[in-house]
Amino acid sequence: MFNFDRFEFRNVRPSEIDETAEIELLCFPENEACKREHMAERVKTAPETFLIAYDRINGKIAGFLTGLATEEESFRDEYFTDASLHDPRGKTVLLLGLDVRPEYRHHGLGSELMQRYIKRERGRGRSLLLLTCHSQLVGFYENLGFEDLGIGSSSWGGVRWHDMLRRLGD
Repeated sequence: MFNFDRFEFRNVRPSEIDETAEIELLCFPENEACKREHMAERVKTAPETFLIAYDRINGKIAGFLTGLATEEESFRDEYFTDASLHDPRGKTVLLLGLDVRPEYRHHGLGSELMQRYIKRERGRGRSLLLLTCHSQLVGFYENLGFEDLGIGSSSWGGVRWHDMLRRLGD
């Protein structure tokens, strides 16, 4: 486990588009990864829906969580490629990626990012987080309070995904 004091947890900065796109390619196969141009649009349109873990010791982003807010309560693949669907007042956040550099994995950083994100978004008045994940990650997200809704309609990257839901109420 890391001492999380070494990290600065914050929104993404415009100067970090390339680094976040690079990390995305480390974390997902090319057919599933967010393309650089889509990452750039997310950063420009919705920087407040990113949570970056910046390593103060190594001077790089160790990981991040990103999503887009909406009033919708179901996941559509268009959110992966169209940041204009972001509604800053939306009560739901569709989580589009939890990315942790390989050298930072298995130290609790992904869970820490998610816990901080949940707390932050609850404080912003959001009521729901939705995400899609591979079958082998269902247990990880269940341990963070998400409910497995089973295989959803997403076919992003030519893959079938589990829909996961986390209510942010009291």
